[in-house]
Amino acid sequence: MVINVGDVKFYLHKFPLLSKSFRLQKLTANTNEENNDEINIDDIPGGPAAFEICAKFCYGMTVTLNAYNVVAARCAAEYLEMYETVEKGNIIYKLEVFLTSSIFRSWKDSIIVLQTTKAFLPWSEELKIVSHCLDSVASKAYIDTSKVDWSYTYNRKKLPSENGSDPLWNGVQKQQYVPRDWWVEDLSELHIDLYKRVITTIKTKGGMSPEVIGEALRAYAYRRLPGFSKGKIPGSDPVKYQYLVDMITSLLPTEKHSVSCSFLIRLLQTSVSLECEETVQSELKRRIGQHLDEASVADLLLRAPANETTTYDVDTVHELVQQFMLQKRSGRSDFPEDNEFQEMYPAFASDSSKVKVARVIDGYLAEVSRDPNLPLVKFVNLAEMVSGFPRPSHDGIYRAIDMYLKEHPGITKSERKRICKLMDCRKLSAEACMHAVQNERLPLRVVVQVLFFEQARATTSSGGGSTPDLAGTIKSSLPGESHGSSRSATTNTDEDWDAVPTAEELKALKGELATLRLRDKEAGCNDTNSIDIKMSVEKVIGGKAKGLIMSKKLFSKLWSNKDRLSENSSSDTSESPGSSNAGESKSTPSRSRRHSLS
Repeated sequence: MVINVGDVKFYLHKFPLLSKSFRLQKLTANTNEENNDEINIDDIPGGPAAFEICAKFCYGMTVTLNAYNVVAARCAAEYLEMYETVEKGNIIYKLEVFLTSSIFRSWKDSIIVLQTTKAFLPWSEELKIVSHCLDSVASKAYIDTSKVDWSYTYNRKKLPSENGSDPLWNGVQKQQYVPRDWWVEDLSELHIDLYKRVITTIKTKGGMSPEVIGEALRAYAYRRLPGFSKGKIPGSDPVKYQYLVDMITSLLPTEKHSVSCSFLIRLLQTSVSLECEETVQSELKRRIGQHLDEASVADLLLRAPANETTTYDVDTVHELVQQFMLQKRSGRSDFPEDNEFQEMYPAFASDSSKVKVARVIDGYLAEVSRDPNLPLVKFVNLAEMVSGFPRPSHDGIYRAIDMYLKEHPGITKSERKRICKLMDCRKLSAEACMHAVQNERLPLRVVVQVLFFEQARATTSSGGGSTPDLAGTIKSSLPGESHGSSRSATTNTDEDWDAVPTAEELKALKGELATLRLRDKEAGCNDTNSIDIKMSVEKVIGGKAKGLIMSKKLFSKLWSNKDRLSENSSSDTSESPGSSNAGESKSTPSRSRRHSLS
């Protein structure tokens, strides 16, 4: 008889095949009625190769089975109806024994067989080969790591002692350390649908650490999303990659710290570039909000979409901070205690997560400020979101403000005034104060405020009982006729104080600050110090204010924090961690160049 399987003709004896295949018996009966000696089989699973295995078995020939062809043979045997009811010891029975006793006991073979089942759907599903593979793989993922004695990853290189090539090896096999996530790399070889089913099966069994599940998803993303590490996904198959991001997002463990914030942000960046559904992006933003205190500045530097004029996606970071604040207010996010942070800053122990977020946003603003196209409103809006967060110092936000002023010299006086309101001069470190006093980009109002609070800090630290009345000193230095109420004169005064100081003014203020620093270290009479300081300030301010009309409103704004300083000195004043930041530099005496914290 001649059997046509696709394009291949098999010339076979009739009786060996008919004795074991019920389907061939029925097909032969039909051909006899039609006086046709050829049988056409076009839809057999596995094609000619799988049919050949079954035919060899019928002839009693040796058949070589392995993880790569056993599924094809099993599905073809089912198609040919080679059951035990047709003949005892038929091929279906033998294939089931081989799968149970060999394939499903092997970690690697179970994965290989699971991979091959996709080509034989729905046969492999109906024969429960897929479910058996899933159960085998999931069960082995749960095994005690001390009992893992197989080579558990295709990518891991064997040690010399494992290969027997180590010249110092004494022949005794040493027990190798096996990590908890030993299985994640091997599963990364699976197709998306099969991988999803494996992870779901593992999670359903219960008991697997969420951190290990998270690591498995991270490894799969890096393995299956080309360019994921660089945030650039090729556009060759966007639908496939969209489905992959959706799948990974849906499988993420709900427990905090199960995946890193860095991975979540990268996943969000990928979902945005692939234009995934809004529900996927919203879920990722919500999860990132839970982890935002773990983020670094580099994590948040997301590239803006192609249609944006800015370099970085500040709007997305704004949404992430909103999510963080929302979850803090609702109490849905329980942030664990950071013992190391509490030891460094015990006063902020209860708000450690907010302190960390404020610090990273300050650093982020300093970086994105380098973009000449960054609108002031985006900078201010993001900074204002964390303005109420506790900070050991305001050095970080000062550095960001200084960088923005440096890269955007064309902003107006009102804009310069608005951005400078974001920082509290009382919370600048000594190094930042020294830098601010000689900073040509700051309005004179801010420079004098820094000098005033440095004076107050010096007086307080030296044991003085009161803060010198610097506001009164400035007023007394003005001409007597300068206290008129002209509207235009008041406006001119405000504008002049909001303007950037001249080089001579900065030089004088810098010298005054140096005097304060020196007096702070000396032991002496505080009253004498106050008198000398007031005399020095008269010389600094007098030259600037002479002939100008100073409004009461200006003084009330400039010195409004003076009375509150002594009340809040214990809680608001602290040593700055920013002094150790790489981005903050100390001032230099030279006035021939600009000074920047960048």
